[in-house]
Amino acid sequence: MTSSDPTSARLQRDQRYRAEETSLIDVVRAGEPIYPDLDGILDLPQLAPPTIPASAGALIRDRRGRLLILKPTYKGGWTIPGGVIEADGESPWDACRREAMEETGLEVTTGRLVCVDFLRPRPERPGGLRFLFDCGVLDDAVLATVVLQPEEISEHRLVALPEALPLLSGPVRRRVRAARKSGRVRYLEDGRPVPGVRHR
Repeated sequence: MTSSDPTSARLQRDQRYRAEETSLIDVVRAGEPIYPDLDGILDLPQLAPPTIPASAGALIRDRRGRLLILKPTYKGGWTIPGGVIEADGESPWDACRREAMEETGLEVTTGRLVCVDFLRPRPERPGGLRFLFDCGVLDDAVLATVVLQPEEISEHRLVALPEALPLLSGPVRRRVRAARKSGRVRYLEDGRPVPGVRHR
């Protein structure tokens, strides 16, 4: 097992945390100050807590059941409204609403969580968690007011689900398909059901 192995790196990080916790406990038991001077504080290793990238997406439909899909300018294929959750404490639902507004100009006020997908990191993507919300049906008059974010979105369409699915990128397509198959929240890993995880 090499040092670049993710399992080895995780074990080394956990061992460092445990060693530092043990040292602090020993100091407290001995009745000594944890930080006898400012230099002691500055000398402590600066360890960042583990982070997992996350994003949120929105399923938006018209009265005929057609799905709103978007064509990004920065990658091929089609997608749904959504994007990265901000690291300032933004929640998945707030991110879903914000991204829908930024990308389409549509105000989303209601939603139901329908899917959580864990993506393992790959060389071409960071992985992380993907939250998918069903944001319901909007009137034609509202959907006619779509204003695209030109830096990121070049086109939008309302497409029946069977025709929309082949246009969506693989991970998004699998989440949308799973969400539409059940009225319950679906948990996926890399876009696929996990043996042993029940949704009933």
